[in-house]
Amino acid sequence: MKSKTTYICRECGYKSPKWLGKCPSCNSWNTMDETLVTPEKKTSAVASLVRESAGSARMPKKISEVTANSETRYKTGLKELDRVLGGGIVRGSLILVGGDPGIGKSTLLLQICQSVGESKKILYVSGEESEGQIKIRAERLGVASDNLYLVSETDVSTIIECINSVKPDVVIIDSIQTMNRDDISSAAGSVPQVREATNSFMRIAKTLGIAFFIVGHVTKEGAIAGPRVLEHMVDCVLYFEGDRQLTFRILRAVKNRFGSTNEIGVFEMRDVGLIEVENPSAMLLEGRNADISGSAIVCAMEGSRGVMAEIQALVTPTGFGNPRRMANGIDLYRLLLLIAVLEKRARMNLSNSDVYLNIAGGLKIDETAVDLGICAAVAASQSDIPLPSDMIFIGEVGLGGELRGVSQLEKRISEAAKLGFTSAIVPKQSLKGVNIPDGFAAYGIRTVSEMINMLRRK
Repeated sequence: MKSKTTYICRECGYKSPKWLGKCPSCNSWNTMDETLVTPEKKTSAVASLVRESAGSARMPKKISEVTANSETRYKTGLKELDRVLGGGIVRGSLILVGGDPGIGKSTLLLQICQSVGESKKILYVSGEESEGQIKIRAERLGVASDNLYLVSETDVSTIIECINSVKPDVVIIDSIQTMNRDDISSAAGSVPQVREATNSFMRIAKTLGIAFFIVGHVTKEGAIAGPRVLEHMVDCVLYFEGDRQLTFRILRAVKNRFGSTNEIGVFEMRDVGLIEVENPSAMLLEGRNADISGSAIVCAMEGSRGVMAEIQALVTPTGFGNPRRMANGIDLYRLLLLIAVLEKRARMNLSNSDVYLNIAGGLKIDETAVDLGICAAVAASQSDIPLPSDMIFIGEVGLGGELRGVSQLEKRISEAAKLGFTSAIVPKQSLKGVNIPDGFAAYGIRTVSEMINMLRRK
């Protein structure tokens, strides 16, 4: 078939016969890539396999005629991963796993093969490693299931033949950027190849009830490479977070059709693979020095779990004309906003000081309930006075310097009490109807200035 040149947006998949500087669909600049496209064949391996399974053409049904079967889930053998997935692997689901190179994506997926393989067939498809290389890694991780099948292949049609032969319950594709369809002339990893390969696997997953894990490479900005529509097609998107130089890894669900979003699972990377961390709060607070100024403890809700984290602030006189502001683990613009509130509402002079903020342990928090902890850490660092080591800070700060209410306050306080904390500064309006544990003191305040005055008296 004759190929033709077209331009496709790598962000949203928009097609244009000529190059455009700005995509008309998603308004992104310089994202139109030149691609050779061959018209698809009328029949494909995917269509043949789906047709064989369905037996006849699928016809629309009334919603009253559809039977809603209960979700069938497979336990992975890792409680942290089951938590993130919402209780286990859902039959017929499509799960996308992304993260930086070497952070542990392939290791995690190979590890679950041992537990899942006790009762289910698994097909591990690698486009980057040979069967022998996967075997070496499996031996190091202690994976030796008779129900685990390995194949090193990048052609989608051949992979479909393997699926038809093995008839697995779970398929692992490592990675989607290496997959290639013969009826599309563009190179592997291009927008059309990634989109159509994922679409092929999605049709198989939904028709045959096979659960798919798809590994996705990330760009230097941290987003999954390929069209943005890739994340819309799948049922669940998992991201690995953390520095490769550190031992701890955080697996976060940013999308989940079968469970809660923003759930996290915490793992520790060792020579035998990823080990679960059942108490991430204790891990994040490990090695904390309570005698230094600028250290405040907050409790952030990650899905259904309360996680304690240490916010470290360093305020120093600036050596340049413009003071520097840097943040690690939290949005820089949120820090700038809170600094402005402290200067205007709490009468703090930070215009001649550099402000550096860090969340210990590599955790990233985007919840506004940690605002009060940030303000407390910055104020304590400027005054060079250590905060009480047994106190936590919970509350959202408004532009007027007022404290706004936060959700699930009782669960946050309960998590703090379990770890030995004895007091908390919280929004006064959030204390209504909250059960406070015995021996725990909750101080309700209304403004940031009130908090700073209270800390000075202590």
